[in-house]
Amino acid sequence: MILTKAQYDEIAQCLVSVPPTRQSLRKLKQRFPSQSQATLLSIFSQEYQKHIKRTHAKHHTSEAIESYYQRYLNGVRKNGAAPVLLELANEVDYAPSLMARIILERFLQKHEEAPPSKSVINSMLRDPSQIPDGVLANQVYQCIVNDCCYGPLVDCIKHAIGHEHEVLLRDLLLEKNLSFLDEDQLRARGYDKTPDFILQVPVAVEGHIIHWIESKASFGDECSHHAYLHDQFWSYWNRKSTGCLGRQESQEMACYILPQLNFGIIRRITSYLITRRMTL
Repeated sequence: MILTKAQYDEIAQCLVSVPPTRQSLRKLKQRFPSQSQATLLSIFSQEYQKHIKRTHAKHHTSEAIESYYQRYLNGVRKNGAAPVLLELANEVDYAPSLMARIILERFLQKHEEAPPSKSVINSMLRDPSQIPDGVLANQVYQCIVNDCCYGPLVDCIKHAIGHEHEVLLRDLLLEKNLSFLDEDQLRARGYDKTPDFILQVPVAVEGHIIHWIESKASFGDECSHHAYLHDQFWSYWNRKSTGCLGRQESQEMACYILPQLNFGIIRRITSYLITRRMTL
């Protein structure tokens, strides 16, 4: 079913007081049983990321960092096996993976001669066994695996889902014998910003000519669409005119954002026309 704006607003409002845990997701599913788990998770993740962006600065002051680090040290002295970092992140309402990054950076600054590079930090977060302190490595690992919105594990899952959707869309285009160029082929031709597919022979849908198709795996809320329009879609339109945006049924986009198209050529994909002029 298509999610209406009123339903989306109700879910978003419910998320204001819900902590970012798997238990909260189960409660959310119980409250909104008609919505798929994937849709609720995507909305949950986007709303939580908005919250983190609003409160990010206060967690990165020198006073806050030192306070978190001392609390971490005191906690592991008492019980190194307890999920000290994870509980600290939940207590101060900050993403566990981001809290792990703060503490890891502070630890390396204290124990290394040179400030740690971003690549080193990212590598240790992806593989905590590289962290020279075993207790901290375990604490970081607990944060990574228990964070459902941030961190290298979440990034890997998002990338895999996005790739899966592109493969599905490619298979459907091939099934319908539509000639197209994919992102790799477009980059080889010198395109800097590319949709997932450009149709070499455009198709007509309800009187509109579709030149390109973009697939998005995340839920399409109003904020993300404004960003996508600015960063991607207008560039596509300027070069290739009108196209359409596809989303999986499990992560349907609310109709109020863009007018819906019954794009029968691509079954199981909810499609929306991207035009030059629209009111958002």
